[in-house]
Amino acid sequence: MLKAAVFDDEYIVLRGVEEMIDWTSLGIRLVGTAGDGLAALELFRAHQPDIILTDIRMPGMDGLELIEQVMREAPDTFCIVFSGFNEFEYVKRAIQLGVADYMEKPITIPSIEKAVGKVLERYHKQKAAQEFQQKWEASRGESLEKATLDLLLNGLEESTAWRDTFGPEWEQVTGITVLAMESDSCAFPKDAAYRAVNVGHGAERIMALFHFGPLRQELWEEADEAAEQAGTAVGCGKLYMRLSEAPFSYKEAQRALRSARFLGLTGIVRFEDLGERITSPEGITDREEAIILSLRSGNRAGLMEQVESFLSWLKSGKPDAELAEHEMLKLIYLGLEEAKKSGGDRTAGLMDSYKPHTELRELAGKEDVAAWFRAQFERLADWSIAAREQTKHSAVEAARIYLEKYCSRDLTLQEVAEHVGMNPTYFSMLFKEEMGESYIKYLTRYRMELAKSLLSRGLRVQEVSEKVGYHTYRHFSEVFKKYAGVTPGQYSSGMTPT
Repeated sequence: MLKAAVFDDEYIVLRGVEEMIDWTSLGIRLVGTAGDGLAALELFRAHQPDIILTDIRMPGMDGLELIEQVMREAPDTFCIVFSGFNEFEYVKRAIQLGVADYMEKPITIPSIEKAVGKVLERYHKQKAAQEFQQKWEASRGESLEKATLDLLLNGLEESTAWRDTFGPEWEQVTGITVLAMESDSCAFPKDAAYRAVNVGHGAERIMALFHFGPLRQELWEEADEAAEQAGTAVGCGKLYMRLSEAPFSYKEAQRALRSARFLGLTGIVRFEDLGERITSPEGITDREEAIILSLRSGNRAGLMEQVESFLSWLKSGKPDAELAEHEMLKLIYLGLEEAKKSGGDRTAGLMDSYKPHTELRELAGKEDVAAWFRAQFERLADWSIAAREQTKHSAVEAARIYLEKYCSRDLTLQEVAEHVGMNPTYFSMLFKEEMGESYIKYLTRYRMELAKSLLSRGLRVQEVSEKVGYHTYRHFSEVFKKYAGVTPGQYSSGMTPT
C-alpha cells in the first residue's frame, strides 16, 4: 500500500484531510501530518511517504524548500502543493521543481481526491513500465553485453553476472566511461589501456570503456575525427572510478547525445563540457527537452515544430484543463529561464513583468490557448536568437586570435572557450557556425599549414612538431601524412603526394 503525508500550518486543513478522505479506498495509508516545515521533513525521513501534500507557506521551512530537500533525497516522491491565489512566483518555482500537481486555496475534498487520483494513475503506469522492463531484462541471455547493460542500468550491486562474463581482468579495472552513439561510427583502436564493450539497448548504441589505466589523448582524437568524418555525434559521460557509478556515466552520455542532436554538433561531445547552458534541467520529459534544446540551439523552425508536436500530444491525450495548463506553464517558465540566461541585460526584469500563469488562467477553456502558447515561444525564440547573434562574431574572432597565438601548446577546446567566457560545447557550436568547420578541424588545419611553412624553411621535423603543438613525433607524423599525403620528412625533402 502506498503511503501519504499532509503538511499545512492550518489545523482545520490537516484534520479535514485526515478525517474526510477515505484513504484506504484509494489504496493509500496516511502515515502522518505536520504543521511546520521542520516537523514535516522529520516525518518524511521517518516514514518515506510516496505522496506528499503540502502548503507552500509554512513556518520553519516553507513548502518549496521542503520539496527541494525531498527531491534530493527521494526523487520518485509525488508532491502536490497548495497555493494562495496570488502566489505566482511560488507556483512557478513549484512547477520547475517537478511537482505532480498544485491546487489553489481554499482546497476542497473533491479537488484533493482528483489530484491524488492523477498521481495514482501516473504511479501505476510507471510501475507497469518498470515491471515490463524487468521481464524484458530477465528474458535476455547471460552474455557480456547483457551483463554490461545490467551494470549501466543498475550498478555493480545488481550485476553479479558481470564479473563472471568479463573475466579475471575485472579486478584490474580502474574506472568506466560510457559513450552513447547515433551509429557504430565511433571506433576506438585496440589498446592495452582499456577494454570496450558495445551494447545495444533498443535503438541506442552504447560503448562502455573499462579502463585499466589512463587513455592517451591520441585515442580520443582519433575517435573524435572518425565521428566528425561520419557526420555523427557521440555523447560521452564522465569517467567514474567506481563501477557502481556506471549508471551516472550512462545517463550523462545519453543527455550529451541528445544535446548534440538538437544543437547540430558532430564528433565526441563530453558531458562535463556541456555546462548549465546546454544540458537540460533534471526531471523533464523527452518531449519537453526537445523544446528547450531547440530553443537553445537557435533553430526557430525546429522549435516551432516541437511546439506543434507538444500541442498535438496534448490534444490527442485529451487531458483535463488543469493538467494541460500545468504542462504549458512548466514549459514556458523553463523557456523564460533559458531566455534570461542567453539574453542577459536584454531580458532584465522579464520574470517580474511577465506572468503567463495569470494570462493562461484568463484564457482557460477558450480556443485561442494554443495560439497564445505558440506566441510565447515565438517571443522566446526572438530574444534568444538576437542575443546569440550579438555575441557570436566577437567571441569567435577572439578565440581564433588566441588559438593561433598559442597553437604550440596542448590547446584544449575548454581553455579557448574559457578565454572567451563560454562553456566549451556552446562555444564549439558557435565556432562551427561562424567558421564553417569545427574547432578541432580548424586547429588541425592551421597547425598543418604552419608546419608546412616551417618545414619549407628548413626546420627539423622534431622542432616543427613541437612548434605546432605536437609533443609526440609519431602522432604529429600521422596527422601530417593524413593531411598532406606525405610524411613530414618527405615533405621537407620536396616530395609531393602521389
